[in-house]
Amino acid sequence: MVHHATNEATANEASTTTQPPSYNPSQAPLVYKVGYPPQKNFTREFTDRLRETFFHDNPLRQHKDQSGSTKFMMGLQFMFPVFEWGRNYNFSKFKGDLIAGLTIASLCIPQDIGYSKLANLDPQYGLYSSFIPPLIYAAMGSSRDIAIGPVAVVSLLLGSLLQNEVDSIKNKEEYLRLAFTATFFAGITQATLGILRLGFLIEFLSHAAIVGFMGGTAITIALQQLKLVLGIRNFTKKTDIVSVMESVWGSVHHGWNWQTVVIGIAFLTFLLFAKYIGKKNKKLFWVPAIAPITSVILATLFVYITRADKQGVQIVNHIKKGINPSSIHKIYFTGPFVAKGFKIGVVCGMIGLTEAVAIGRTFAALKDYQLDGNKEMVALGTMNVVGSMTSCYITTGSFSRSAVNFMAGCQTPVSNVVMSTVVLLTLLVITPLFQYTPNAILGSIIISAVIGLVDYEAAILIWKVDKMDFIACMGAFFGVVFASVEIGLLIAVSISFAKILLQVTRPRTALLGNLPGTTIYRNTDQYPDARHVPGVLIVRVDSAIYFSNSNYVRERILRWLSDEEDKAKAEGLPKTNFLIIEMSPVIDIDTNGIHALEDLYKGLQKREIQLILSNPGSVVIEKLHSSKLTEHIGSNHIFLSVADAVRFCTSKSMQEP
Repeated sequence: MVHHATNEATANEASTTTQPPSYNPSQAPLVYKVGYPPQKNFTREFTDRLRETFFHDNPLRQHKDQSGSTKFMMGLQFMFPVFEWGRNYNFSKFKGDLIAGLTIASLCIPQDIGYSKLANLDPQYGLYSSFIPPLIYAAMGSSRDIAIGPVAVVSLLLGSLLQNEVDSIKNKEEYLRLAFTATFFAGITQATLGILRLGFLIEFLSHAAIVGFMGGTAITIALQQLKLVLGIRNFTKKTDIVSVMESVWGSVHHGWNWQTVVIGIAFLTFLLFAKYIGKKNKKLFWVPAIAPITSVILATLFVYITRADKQGVQIVNHIKKGINPSSIHKIYFTGPFVAKGFKIGVVCGMIGLTEAVAIGRTFAALKDYQLDGNKEMVALGTMNVVGSMTSCYITTGSFSRSAVNFMAGCQTPVSNVVMSTVVLLTLLVITPLFQYTPNAILGSIIISAVIGLVDYEAAILIWKVDKMDFIACMGAFFGVVFASVEIGLLIAVSISFAKILLQVTRPRTALLGNLPGTTIYRNTDQYPDARHVPGVLIVRVDSAIYFSNSNYVRERILRWLSDEEDKAKAEGLPKTNFLIIEMSPVIDIDTNGIHALEDLYKGLQKREIQLILSNPGSVVIEKLHSSKLTEHIGSNHIFLSVADAVRFCTSKSMQEP
């Protein structure tokens, strides 16, 4: 087959030649053919595709040409990064980790106590979850900055899903066992995704949906804390805003405790002011970090001295002293609760993964190092499996603590070890001192912590950039706020998948025109100066052509053709004799797509219009050749660029009488 082509630099028709497209074909300085890729056998092709799907980062490339002992050590370092960064660890790095660890410990202790209440668990379980899991992550995790522990969103989601299955008050022991079971399966899910290198699955929850889901969950969590800040004893178990506000205002005359309100509002104001100071001056990052523990100390002293608990101020009371007891015997491995625990664990585990990987990648980008998402999943999964056996509930990376960890100058995951050590000392020695801590201060700490999850700036940007993304964002947000966390999550996932399906089933197509003075052809909507070529219709398909969109692509091209023919009749322009399909963006095609092109070709033949293909990629041309479609269309009607195709069409038109 013979094709005329310009000396272009890219696969697209990116020539900047100043000659008009209608010059004589004999002037073309070079002649090229559309290339066919070297044929691969099925095994080779399947292996390459499998490798690219699951091992695109080629994790074993460093093992090449290494001795057996070196490979073993490198494998050990791969599974346990502590053996890699630990070799270069020194006192200077330890100083940074020590300061960072102590700082995040002061933040995590009051948060852990509060977050355990979101999960409807006793306070000690929040502290347990900041002791064992961070130690596991320090050995296996690859992020230098992420701080591990319970987080508000996962705690609320876990508590909400568990409460739907078992009442946390009437069946406290069953509820606790189901929590450990869910944590176990969350860890199994996370580790399995990492081992099988299926981390790309969490990418199906779009950024816009996450922004909306997190914002809605933050509002829900904050509203839930009103029962603590206002001292309401009989509060709704529902999480939607309507039920919560009905419960709040229905208790205004007889359910509010004014002493509790004073404590809650006063310390909430203090915490928000501390966050404002830290935001205004980055050097004062430690102010909002130590504000929660300072608030707890001051509020506890105030209640103890004034005995406000005798006036109706609800306090934490007893926190069980001692380190994590074993809970492996409490995990359900048989019976009806296994399926329930698995379902809850998978949902919470996926949300925890999404949050942790996003946080890890954010700080890795700031410090310019690579984060292996699959390795992170194995580390997070392992720590949750071990955590489920040591009385912990689901833990993941906390954005607020990780941000403080980063600002405090952490160097390695040792900051998590320092934090864990402080939590251990708290469990062994300090827990009795929390007896008089008012619940109101815990509610204030949680509100101040989650308020930052309402990222209105991101929502505004999403609105400006992509309206469909904004619908996903708002759908998730309102689903959480007005229905429940589960409904909001379902809406977020559904809209994310709907967007993917919409883009796959209804790909964009564009009408191309010639930019005057060049042989470049571009979208006429984007470039209004692009000129229509008389007698030639040029359409670009901006997607792979699969079974899900092949009929749409064919019908959309025919509609472009009908519109152009109507326009030509109205304006007295020449009849369309050639249809050029620019296939540079078509990265793949399946049998349905080939049949659609074949049907299009046959339909055009009846209308005496010649179908011409421009720049099909290696995968596409190989499949077209295998299906014999290239023989039907004709090898002389397949060109390397739109400019070549147009040159052919104009020369043919000039030859016709």
